[in-house]
Order: sequence, then structure tokens, then C-alpha cells
Amino acid sequence: MSDLKAKVVILGAGHAGGAMAAFLRQAGHEGPIVLIGDEPIGPYQRPPLSKAWLKGEADADSLALKDPAWYADNGCDLKLGVRATGLNRGDKTVTLSTGETVSYDILVFATGARARKLPIPGADLQGVLELRTAADAEALKAALGEGKRLAIIGGGYVGLEVAASARALGAHAMVLERETRILARVACSQLSDFFIAYHKARGVSFELGVEITAFEGEGGHIRRVRLADGRAIDCDAALVGIGAIPNDDLAKDAGLECVNGIVVDLDARTADPDVFAIGDVTHRPLPLYDRQFRLESVPNALEQAKVAAGVIAGKPPLTPEVPWFWSDQFDLKLQIAGLPFDADTILVRGDPATAKFAVFHLKGDQIQAVEAVNSPPEFMMGKQLIGNRKAVSPERLADTTVSMKEVIA
Repeated sequence: MSDLKAKVVILGAGHAGGAMAAFLRQAGHEGPIVLIGDEPIGPYQRPPLSKAWLKGEADADSLALKDPAWYADNGCDLKLGVRATGLNRGDKTVTLSTGETVSYDILVFATGARARKLPIPGADLQGVLELRTAADAEALKAALGEGKRLAIIGGGYVGLEVAASARALGAHAMVLERETRILARVACSQLSDFFIAYHKARGVSFELGVEITAFEGEGGHIRRVRLADGRAIDCDAALVGIGAIPNDDLAKDAGLECVNGIVVDLDARTADPDVFAIGDVTHRPLPLYDRQFRLESVPNALEQAKVAAGVIAGKPPLTPEVPWFWSDQFDLKLQIAGLPFDADTILVRGDPATAKFAVFHLKGDQIQAVEAVNSPPEFMMGKQLIGNRKAVSPERLADTTVSMKEVIA
């Protein structure tokens, strides 16, 4: 049974936490909401940090999820610049970094993830940067500009988005990747080949299969990146983008199950019926793929926020969504639906040379995932076909003269 008067405390005032507060009110929840965030500003959109923010096209006001007045007007106590340091599930209380204790009826973890550090000499030098928050983006923005040299450690989506933004600002960008191809953890080799060629043609440099052994500086500021083969890469700043670690320490300490994130069910609920978790911090079920996994995406955060808000407010359960993601680089829009688990065939529809194509990952005659570059129909129809599990004809799927609506076997 739901309790529309229950006091809901949300730990984390990022995209997931801010959306959770809004969805609770939309679902008709009437009880008090406390939203606790360690940043000095309220919930905001994070994807533009690597793009619009760096290029001066967005700021905290334009990216805010809600007008600042919304929180007070909707009975949401927004506590900023503080973090939870302790959780007592028996007493149903949370201790904050200020020493204050906050009681709850229902607790929601929306604590997100933190940037993975590179534990090497010089990691504490000025100019060694990461990108998770608006403050991080502002520091990176200050390091970019005409003729500046940026070393990007990690060839994932964030690294490539920053490389594109750096080039747009006239800076030099070099991507240093440990694997032998970029996007090795998150995309197929066909996509890796396309993106590295596209970036190189626009002035981005790459060093693949390299190990970083140290950051070296002068006067406390980074000046070069040292590689294991002895080479030194000169730079004015370095961005470390080598993945993220879920902020699940508090949950672990409180005895909640964590496996690379807080373990939740399809309702975003932990084993404690009064504790939920949403967003990047969760290890959640993916019923389409018959497994648990941790997703890092805004769509996932919004879906789980909506699901948890509905459960708390006693609404009917929602149908699980197909996971989806996106990345904007230069004039490319990459849209990804699904995950390529158990795929046995990779099929390319369209010509990568035209910068308009899609890569489909099939298991038999079913689509498991699609990576679409400047191809909205392939993304949208692919996402639908992943969700409804309808069989497709691989031959028709590969034929661009056959519309996506006609590829069903």
C-alpha cells in the first residue's frame, strides 16, 4: 500500500534526484520531499557539459531542470552543498555532513557515480581534470581556447565529445587510449573505425594501445603526460575520462546489497522495502536480456525515477523501457538502442562513408541493439523492434531500399 503522505528523502540532487522529486508531485504524492545534493546548484542537465557548456552555449541557469522557485512552491526542501555521511535503517534516519539528522519514511538513493581516478604520479597537479559536474566543466572550459593543447585520457564517448568541443574552440586535442581501438568497451569495431577516422579528419590526434605512467608538471601545473614507452606528450591540461564508479559506499555501509552499484528490482526498490535507488548508482534488472546490469544514461535515470515515483504513489507498474543512449560529436548524432548481449551477427545498413548508417546487432533474427549515426528511422524503428522482439529479415535489413517498417520477417 502506498502512503501519499510519506516523507521522502532523496540523496543526490542530480538529474535522477531532481526528476524523482518532480515525478513524485506529478504522480500525486502529497508528503514532504527532502532533496539533498552536494553541489552548490540545484538539479541540472548533465549531457551538455561536454558540449554546449564548453562552447559557451549553456550555463547553470539554462540547464536547470526546474526554476529555483519550483522546489519551495512544491513542498520540496532542497538542501545544497551537503552530503549524507551516515544511514541508520533501523531508526530511518540519515546523518548529513553538517551534523544534521534527517528522518525519512521512504529513502531514495540518487547518488550517481564519480569519475574513476588514474592512480599515477602527478595526478594531483593543477590542470589534471575530470568531467562529472558543472564545476568540472567550468574548469575544463577555462583550459580550452585557441592553440591550447588538451590531452584526453580515455577514448570513450565523453572523451570524444570533449575532443570535438576542443577542436571547435581552436584547441589541439590528443586522445590517449589504453586499448587498441577507441570506444572499445561500449561500441563495435565498425563504429570505432568510423569515429576515429571522422575525428582525425577534423584535427584530433590519437595514440592507441598506450599506458600512462605519470603526469609531469612545472610550478604545480601539468605540462606533459609520460607514456610507458618513455615518450612525453606536451599539454596545457589533461582530461581523465576512464569510466565512473557508483557512489554506493553509504548503501554498502548500511548493509544494502551492492554489486557494482546498489542492487534493485524492476520497481527500483532495494531489499529494504523503504529504500529505493535510481540512476547511475543502480545495478538493475534488464528483463529483455535476462540479466542485471548498471547503466549510465539520462534515459535510464529518468525511467527509474518515474518508476519509483509511481510505486511510491501507488500507480500501476510501468513497462520496462529499451535502454537507449546518445552522443553528439561534431555534426554527428549517434543514437543507440539496446545492448549487444548474446548477439551472433553484426550487420551494417547504409554506407559509413556518407556519415549516415546504422550497425545492427542480431541474435538469430532478433535485434539486440542498434547504433545509428545520423539515422533517426533506424534508431526509432530498431528500438521498437528490440522492445517487441519481432523477427526481422537480415537480408531486408541490410537493403537500404527497403524501409525500416518493411524489414519485419
